[in-house]
Amino acid sequence: MSESIHVRRAAVLGAGVMGAQIAAQLVNAGVEAVLFELPADGDDPNANARRAIERLKKLQPAPLASQANAELIRPANYDQHLGELANCDLVIEAVAERLDIKKALFARIADYLPAEAIVGSNTSGLSVNALAEVLPENLRHRFCGIHFFNPPRYMHLVELIACASTEGWVLDQLEGFLTTTLGKGVVRAKDTPNFVGNRIGVFAIMAAMHHADRLGIPLDVVDALTGPTIGRPKSATFRTADVVGLDTLKHVVEGNVARLQDDPWVGYLRLPEWMNRLVEGGALGQKSGAGVYRKEGRQILVLDADSGEYRPSEQRADEAVRTILEQRDPAARFRALRESDHPQAQFLWAIHRDTFHYAAHLLGEIADNARDVDFAIRWGFGWQQGPFEIWQAAGWRETAAAMRADIEAGRAMATEPLPAWVESLEAVHTPEGSWAPTDSTYRPRSGLAVYRRQRFPETVLGGPQPPAGETTFETDAVRLWHLDDDIGILSFRSPQHAVGKDVLEGVLEAMDIAERRYEAVVLWQPREPFSVGANLKQVVDALEAQDFDTLQLMVELFQRATGRMRDSSVPVVAGVRGMALGGGCEFLMHCDHVVAAQESYVGLVEAGVGLIPAGGGCKEFAVRAARDAVDGDPFTLIKQRFEAIAKAEVGRSAQQARELGYLERNATIVQNTHEVLHVATEQARALVAAAYRPPLKRRVPVAGRDGVATLKGLLVNMRDGGFISEHDYEVASRSAVALCGGEVDPGTLVDEDWILRLEVEGFMALLRTRATGERIVHMLKTGKPLRN
Repeated sequence: MSESIHVRRAAVLGAGVMGAQIAAQLVNAGVEAVLFELPADGDDPNANARRAIERLKKLQPAPLASQANAELIRPANYDQHLGELANCDLVIEAVAERLDIKKALFARIADYLPAEAIVGSNTSGLSVNALAEVLPENLRHRFCGIHFFNPPRYMHLVELIACASTEGWVLDQLEGFLTTTLGKGVVRAKDTPNFVGNRIGVFAIMAAMHHADRLGIPLDVVDALTGPTIGRPKSATFRTADVVGLDTLKHVVEGNVARLQDDPWVGYLRLPEWMNRLVEGGALGQKSGAGVYRKEGRQILVLDADSGEYRPSEQRADEAVRTILEQRDPAARFRALRESDHPQAQFLWAIHRDTFHYAAHLLGEIADNARDVDFAIRWGFGWQQGPFEIWQAAGWRETAAAMRADIEAGRAMATEPLPAWVESLEAVHTPEGSWAPTDSTYRPRSGLAVYRRQRFPETVLGGPQPPAGETTFETDAVRLWHLDDDIGILSFRSPQHAVGKDVLEGVLEAMDIAERRYEAVVLWQPREPFSVGANLKQVVDALEAQDFDTLQLMVELFQRATGRMRDSSVPVVAGVRGMALGGGCEFLMHCDHVVAAQESYVGLVEAGVGLIPAGGGCKEFAVRAARDAVDGDPFTLIKQRFEAIAKAEVGRSAQQARELGYLERNATIVQNTHEVLHVATEQARALVAAAYRPPLKRRVPVAGRDGVATLKGLLVNMRDGGFISEHDYEVASRSAVALCGGEVDPGTLVDEDWILRLEVEGFMALLRTRATGERIVHMLKTGKPLRN
C-alpha cells in the first residue's frame, strides 16, 4: 500500500533547544507547528512553551527566517492539549535523550494519535525499535527516527531510521517532505547506536583528542591542523567542543560508551582528564565564558593541557607540515604525512587512518552504502569531503596498504583487520554508484521523484556527475548555456561572481543572443554565492589612475546591463542562493521574477564602501514605492528603503530580504538550495505560457525635495549625536537624493532615466572623495567595512 502524505500541521513534543528549533524550521517552511511542553505552574499553563518560543528570537544563529514567524508556533502543554494531536499529520518527539522518558511520553500520547499520522523521534542515537515497542500495532508502520542536527535551520542533514515495522512508502514520502518542504539532505541510517553521523563524527573528534594527547600537540595547534587546512570547519576540534559545551560533549561521549560496549574502539571513547577537570570546575566553553579557550579583552587564551594554565593562543601549524598540506595532489600529500617524522604530520595521518578504519569497519552495520556515510559527515559535521572520499582521493589501494601495515604493527587505535571488501575494490565511489557491502554492489543514487527536482544534486568524488549542459555563448566572464532547449541559463564565471566590466559586457551580448535563441532566461550560478557585487579590484585600479571617465562609463554600463534584463523581450528569472550583495542584488531587482533559497543573504551594501547603489537599485526602490504607495505618497516606503540602504542592511534569509524590499512580495522562496534551478526554470516557463511582455515604463511620482529634507534631518540628528560619521552623512544624503528623485517638487512625475542619472551623479561624487577611496581599499584588503 502506498499513500501520499501532505503535512499541513505538525506537532513537536518537547520545547528544549532542539524541539523549539525544529518547530521554527517547520514554520519557516510554511508548516503550522504546535509546540508541546510540560505545563507550567501559575495562571498560564503554556508558559514553558511560550518562553521557549520567545527564546527563539534571541538565539544566534537565528532559527527563525523572520522574527514574525515566532507567532506561527502555537504553544501547548501535555495536560490540556493532547487532543490537538488528532489534527496533526506529523508528530516529532524531541524530549530528553533518555529511553525511559521517551517511552513514557509515547505511551501517554498513543491514544491521541490519528491512525494516518506519521510519528517520529528526534533521538540522536537511541534504539528506534525500542521506542516503537510502546506504540499500538496500528501506528508502528508509520513510526521512525527523524534525527535533525543542531541547529536545524542550518545543518543540512536529517537521518531517517526505520524500525522493524516501518513501511517503505512512509520513508519515501517523508524523505520527499524533508527534502523539498524543509530543505534537508536525507540519509537513511540503520537502527544502530548513534546512527551514522554521530557514530563517525564523534569518533573523529575523539581520535583527534587521543592522538593530540599521545603526541603532545598543543590544543590550539590541533585546531590549526584540523580546520579548513584539511577541509573541516573553522571551529576545528576544540573550538567546536567549546561551542557545543564541554558538559554536553561529556554527556554525549558517556552515552556512547554505554551503548557501544561491543565496539572495538570503545576504550578510546573518553574525554581527556584535563577536559573532565574543566567540566568539574564549571569551565564549560562558550556558554560559561571559558573552556578550552578564554577571552581576556581582545586577547584569546588557550588552555595548556599539561599545566592547566591559560596562555596566549598562537594557533599555527609548523612550517614543514604546512608545506606538506599545500601539496595539491592528495596522494602525494598523504604519502608525505606518512613518511614525515614530525609529530604534527604523524598526528594528521593517524586521525585520518583511524577514522578511515572505523568507517570501513562499520559501513555495512550502520548505513546502506559509502555515499550515505560521506554525506552524513559533510552535512552533519561540515566537512568538505567525507571519510571515504578523502581515502579515495589519497589513493584507495595505497592508503589501504598503509593502514594495514599500521594495524598489523599495532600503531592504529584498534587491531581489527580491514574488512575483506576493502581489499577487493579499486574505488568506493564510481560512476555506477557507491559501494554497498551488504550485497556487494555499487548502489546508484535514489530514484525517488523528489530528486528529479535537483538538476545539480550533491555528488561524491568519483561518483556520477550531472551533465554540464550545452554552451551557446561564453567568454572568460559569462556563460550562456542550457539543459533544456527552450530555457537559457546565464551564469557568471568571475571569482565570487563579482561584477566587473567584462561581466557587464558579457551580459549585454548574452542577452542579445538569448532573445534570438531561447524562450526565457534563468540567471543562476552553479556555485554559491550568487554575486558579492562589484569587482572592487577594477574600481581601485581606476581610482589609483584617477581615471574617473572610465569609472563613470563602468557605472553607466552597469545600468545598461541591468536595464537590458528588465527590457528583454523574453522573461528573465533569477535563481539565487547564498550572498547577493550590492550589484548582485541589483541584478535580482531587475529580473521579472526571483526564486530564492531561504538561505539567501541579499542586500544593497554599497554604503559599506562609501557609495550608493547605482546599478538601478535606487531607481527600482523609487519605482516600487510609487507603485505600492497606499495613499499615493511614496515617502513612507522610501523611508524604509532608505534605512536599509544607509545601514547596508542584509536580509539574513530570503524571507527577511523580502521584508526589507530587496525581493518583491511575489518572489518564490524554496527551502532546498538544490531545487532553485528547477523552480526558476518552471517559473520562466509559466511566464512564457502567459504570453510574457516586458513591463512598460511609466513616469512615477517621487518624494522630491521634501523627502530629501526629511531624510537629511534624520541623518543630522544621528551625526550630531555621534552615531554616524560626517562621511556616513554624506553617503546617506546622496542615496536620499536618488531615492526621492532629487530637488523637485513632491509628487513630480519623472521617468526612470532621471533617477538613474541621479544615481550616477551621487556615485561619482562619492568616488571622488578621499574617505570613500579609503573604504574601498580597506574592504578589498580586509573584507571588512571601514567607518571613517
